[in-house]
Amino acid sequence: MAGQQRFHRCYYKDIYGTRPVTRELQHGLVWYYCGLDKPPSRDTIDRFLTDLEHVVDDIFEILVEQAAARGLLDSTYSIDSTHIEAIQYNDAASWNYDPTAEEYYYGFGCTIVSTGAKIPIAAEFTQAKQADQETAMRVTRDALAVDTPIWMLGDSAYDILDWHDSCGQQVVVPIAPYNPRNTDDPKDIEYRVEDRIEKHSEDVQLKQSILDETYNNRTGVERTNDAVKDCGLGHVRARGRVHARTEVFVALCLRIVIAITNYERGHDPGREKLKL
Repeated sequence: MAGQQRFHRCYYKDIYGTRPVTRELQHGLVWYYCGLDKPPSRDTIDRFLTDLEHVVDDIFEILVEQAAARGLLDSTYSIDSTHIEAIQYNDAASWNYDPTAEEYYYGFGCTIVSTGAKIPIAAEFTQAKQADQETAMRVTRDALAVDTPIWMLGDSAYDILDWHDSCGQQVVVPIAPYNPRNTDDPKDIEYRVEDRIEKHSEDVQLKQSILDETYNNRTGVERTNDAVKDCGLGHVRARGRVHARTEVFVALCLRIVIAITNYERGHDPGREKLKL
């Protein structure tokens, strides 16, 4: 954990990549206050990133549990995917199309579930921005294992029957805009959940206004994506898929650390920087 704290310090100061991090930790006061006996070499930083990959998921889960224990999660979860730009020397990355920005980028993707004050609670590193169905289901299950919300929100890419049924089995209401793709007989609905409720429940009714109002909260995950990008998610400087994924999860961890620290100091946990 101490090693990751050193990376958190660098990421918080917008210092990324093994070479810049190594330079930052050469400063006397920096490496001393980070608990190091001597300035680390670049090889040491590189090895640490490789080793960190084996435990970074566990560290992320621990931080999520700590955020939950402090009551920082709420009853609405949102899922979304975002793009991650990579350096041109990262041969593991690829060219992908970002439909939101309507442009191509070189890099990877990340699917995130967030809640509360811009807090990521489940995530997965992907080859492209848009995750496949298996990844979407896995990240959703990871999020629902943290706690059981009332709502799970996703855009039209999550108009997936298995996704809706998985949420419904845990008594969570999934809201994703209905996507009439691949059908010659589209349904007269705005959200897939309307059809699922009609087919599988006689006792539950949801007003259109409630669905619309709740779905508007999905912008929370977009704000979370922006907040995590301020922590280093937006542009990974590492080479290779392993180091790139590790850097992404360090950024996710840093976002939770900032939220918890601000909360512990009596400040708004949604702030994207520490209030001193």
